[in-house]
Amino acid sequence: MILEAANLFVKPNLAHQFEADFVKASQFISSIDGYLGHRLEKCLEVENKYLLLVEWEDLESHTVGFRTSDVYLEWKKILHHYYEPFPIVEHFETVFEYKK
Repeated sequence: MILEAANLFVKPNLAHQFEADFVKASQFISSIDGYLGHRLEKCLEVENKYLLLVEWEDLESHTVGFRTSDVYLEWKKILHHYYEPFPIVEHFETVFEYKK
């Protein structure tokens, strides 16, 4: 499993509309082969900062399967105008995990 992580900085006064549109856009990302799940976290310390976490079966499911698809264009149309600056997206794989 690969974890995609992106810090999203939403333009001032657009947080509520962004959150509503994010729910709408979620139908697109979740339709891709290799998609396992995602969540959006809101930062408590920094206003208008969010953390997007997406789980993928493998890196190519995101970088090729999603990013080159028609549904990515819909995702982009709904969400990308909210970001300032545009987010840096990184991918991680688990080295160690402990849960109680």
